[in-house]
Amino acid sequence: MLIDSHCHLDTFEDAEIPDVIARAREAGVGRMVTIGIRGDQSAVVRSLAERFPEVWGVVGVHPQRVGEAPLPTVAELLAMADHPRVIGLGESGLDYFYDKAPHDVQKEAFRRHIKAAQLSGLPLVIHARDADDDIRAVLEEEHRAGGPFPFLLHCFSSGRGLAEAAVRLGGYVSFSGILTFRNGEAIRAIAADLPGDRLLVETDSPYLAPVPFRGKRCEPAHVVHTAKALAAVRGVGPAEIEAATTENFHRLFAKATA
Repeated sequence: MLIDSHCHLDTFEDAEIPDVIARAREAGVGRMVTIGIRGDQSAVVRSLAERFPEVWGVVGVHPQRVGEAPLPTVAELLAMADHPRVIGLGESGLDYFYDKAPHDVQKEAFRRHIKAAQLSGLPLVIHARDADDDIRAVLEEEHRAGGPFPFLLHCFSSGRGLAEAAVRLGGYVSFSGILTFRNGEAIRAIAADLPGDRLLVETDSPYLAPVPFRGKRCEPAHVVHTAKALAAVRGVGPAEIEAATTENFHRLFAKATA
């Protein structure tokens, strides 16, 4: 069984979601995690996880959205995540590519999500875009100040230095359809070299559809193609990647096995 560790099911038409999940099951994708990007969306994430046994939820505020409403407090983040089907916090982090919120506001939101992860033990799903140095600095500072916490660099498209720093801090790295893109050589090289016990796969659907669906809407079933690409760059069979990424997922998202 493969697990799509990061998708946005609420972006699909509600009536279509059962078919999206059915296509994932038919492709061998047994579980998927739908991710929050706004505080007021957390109820939708929880509802999807309640309706479909194949779905878990992660709740939080995306760095592109932190300027749209008052930042949630740590207590509010913990309350959002206080649900049996919510297995993590996020996605949070820093995005200097779109730059939709001041950097200091993004950093404060990121630190609050980290504190909530430290207090709850839930893993933090991190969005990193054109902010490698600051992501690394915040992770290292908060690790020293408050102790280790579980986290995942999702949809990895950053530099090798950030990936290696994340692994040193106990983090995991997830690869999306970018791994199959023609211009993805640098990402494939990083995926080939990271420890096998720190790798996950995802779609980030409906975005970033892998080859052979490039340019079309992505959905959880397509994570099969990313897993095959990961197997190829690491010189192993697809079954080995399937087993490893599923085991890694459950080690990181321990609440999903409860």
